[in-house]
Amino acid sequence: MSHLYETHLHTSQSSACANSKGSEYIHLYKEMGFSGIIVTDHFFNGNTAIPRRLPWEEWVNQFCRGYEDARNEGERQGFDVFFGWEETFDGCDDYLIYGLGKEWLLEHPEARSWTRVEQYRAVKAGGGCVVQAHPFRQHSHIRRIILSTGCVDGVEAANTGNIEQSYDGLAMRYAQKLGLPVTAGSDMHDARYICNGWVFGIFTHNRIKTIADYVDAVCNNGISDLSISAGRCDYYGDEKITLPVDIRDKDDRSTGKSWKEFLEEK
Repeated sequence: MSHLYETHLHTSQSSACANSKGSEYIHLYKEMGFSGIIVTDHFFNGNTAIPRRLPWEEWVNQFCRGYEDARNEGERQGFDVFFGWEETFDGCDDYLIYGLGKEWLLEHPEARSWTRVEQYRAVKAGGGCVVQAHPFRQHSHIRRIILSTGCVDGVEAANTGNIEQSYDGLAMRYAQKLGLPVTAGSDMHDARYICNGWVFGIFTHNRIKTIADYVDAVCNNGISDLSISAGRCDYYGDEKITLPVDIRDKDDRSTGKSWKEFLEEK
C-alpha cells in the first residue's frame, strides 16, 4: 500500500503570500486521497507574515500558528499534519527544513542569521534534513539562481508553483548530477487550487507517523515515487536560463562553473 504526502504548503497565518488558513486544507487533501501534509511556512528571512521585530519566543509562537491550526483540524478529522519551514537566502534560493520542531526553534534564536552552511550543519546536528526548493525557478523577484551543492540532502524536482515545466526538468537533472534524492510538492498557498487537482506530492510504502519518518524517507531512499503530471521532470538539454547561475561548493563558495557544463559533464 502506498501513502501520498504533500511536502510543501503555506498558511495565511504564517506566510504573507498565502490565502488559506491551515485548517482549510485538511478536508480537501483528505478528499484527494492524501495521507498527510507537511506545513512549510516561510521562515524568518523569507516572506513571513510575522513581524521580525518581535522577541524570538513570541515570533516562534506566532510562526507556528498556521501549522498548529492545521494539526488541530487534522486531529479532528483523523489526518496527519507535520511541521517544517522554508527559509530564504538573499531573496534568491529557498530551502525546506524537515525534522525539527517548535522547541528546537525556541532554543536556536541564532537561526535568524545563519549562513547556508550554518543552517545545514545545525539542522543535521538536530536530526533534520534540508531540501533545496525549486532550485531553477525564474521569477521577477529572483536576481540569480544559486545551486547549493554541498548544503542539502535532497532536491525538490517538481513544484506546481513553477511557471515553466523546464524548471522541473533542470531540477531533476541537477539532482541526478549530484546523486541526491528528489521530492515533489505543490508549494500550496491557496486551498482553491486543491479543488482543481493541481497538486504534487510524494509516495511512500510505509506510513509516515512522525516528521522524523519523513527525514528518514528522504535520506534513506524511502520515497517510492513522485505524484506529478506526466513528463513534468523531463530534461531535453535545450532549456533556457536567463538569470545568472552561481554554483556553490560544500563550504558555500562559488565554484565559477557554467551551469550548462556542470549539468552536462560526465
